[in-house]
Amino acid sequence: MNLQSLFQDFNPSKFIVHTSLLVFVVLFSLKLDKLIDWPWYCVFAPLFVWKAIATLGAFVGSIIWCRNPHYRLENDSYSHFKAMLISLSLHLILLMFELLACDRLTSQRHLWVLVFIPLIFGSVASVGACVWSVKHERSFELELFCAVNALQFVFLPLKLDEFVSWSWEVVFVPLWIVLCLSLVGVLYNIIFCVILLKTQEVSPQQKRTAVNSAIGNCFTVLPILVFQVLLADKLDGDLNLPFIAVCAPLILALFSLVLLSFSAKGGNRWWFGIRKNFSQFLLSACPCLQEYGNISYTIDRNQQSVPLETNEFEFEKYDKKSKKALSKKMESLKPVVPIISIELPD
Repeated sequence: MNLQSLFQDFNPSKFIVHTSLLVFVVLFSLKLDKLIDWPWYCVFAPLFVWKAIATLGAFVGSIIWCRNPHYRLENDSYSHFKAMLISLSLHLILLMFELLACDRLTSQRHLWVLVFIPLIFGSVASVGACVWSVKHERSFELELFCAVNALQFVFLPLKLDEFVSWSWEVVFVPLWIVLCLSLVGVLYNIIFCVILLKTQEVSPQQKRTAVNSAIGNCFTVLPILVFQVLLADKLDGDLNLPFIAVCAPLILALFSLVLLSFSAKGGNRWWFGIRKNFSQFLLSACPCLQEYGNISYTIDRNQQSVPLETNEFEFEKYDKKSKKALSKKMESLKPVVPIISIELPD
């Protein structure tokens, strides 16, 4: 276990998003089961906190961008800044939808079709955002999620307002298609992982990365598929389970995503204007963490015993000592050849 690599690979954006969704799903299911009697605005509070952090981060980043023109000359600064603005616009659209949904659940004074209008508009705009992200080699997970579910965001309000009399299994057809494509991707990932494990030319680190990716995909896609089946049966009246039990697979998937955010890497460097990796910013802001970030643990049974908790300097000293001992041992094993003197004639 290496805390330094844990800090370097941590993705704060994904951690905030997945943690907010995890808390929201738990509160929402408890509210539907009437186990808590909180107002809907309190139930949606984790999502509001997520949007508040994103808005504040974009606001601070924009101020630093405007007040320091020389920062714009850095590599990929324009693409990072534009990606942040695109993400901010999508977050504001989602915030508008969440506010309308809270008002609809509280007052019951307007149709669900009006509530989903910002979400439908955001889905259409996300298509253009995905094209821009592919062109500039930027990540677009949230934009892709909204773009592929555009048709689903049309079916849901029609069913909730009872404009159509379809069963929930039919309403979720667009989501079934997305999940089937995701299952194909998971199957391909597993086959690719097996091939890498049986290939001797592949390094151990690449094998480890492939195994972690396959396990992570299985623990996210499969629970979501189980949740979708349980939800459709629950809403159609074919299943008599509380919503917290129905949402348990989804909670497992979100918890897996929270854990995977510690090895997700990436992230936009212009949130809050830090202009560097989150680990570098955190270590520069809190120098005391450098001592803990420089700790690693190892257990080696084939060589001399090493203390369980050492720093990089001690590891270097131990490595040098082991190399010296190995070189001395190799020298002792060299064959001794007698010296032959050849006398040259006068």
